[in-house]
Amino acid sequence: MAASPPRTITFAIGGPIDREDLPALYERVCALLRGAAAEVAVCDVAGIVADAVAVDALARLQLAARRHGCRIRLEHTSAELRDLIVFTVLGDVMAV
Repeated sequence: MAASPPRTITFAIGGPIDREDLPALYERVCALLRGAAAEVAVCDVAGIVADAVAVDALARLQLAARRHGCRIRLEHTSAELRDLIVFTVLGDVMAV
């Protein structure tokens, strides 16, 4: 019998993101994950600018996912954001 594919939820984050947006973003993602019982959360980050606030936001999303038994996979990541994620070691815990 073949293994079933992981339960997946997909959402997008638009930019720009300001530091004061981070707590509300975290809460919205937690609420989404709580209701989804997903194993993988695919996050479209096409509109995100590569900066420290974006890295902070993604770190918080990863934390939220882990707390809900899920993992984050990023889609439509710019080369700049991908490089920044790898530079900050988030690439070790997040699929880009």
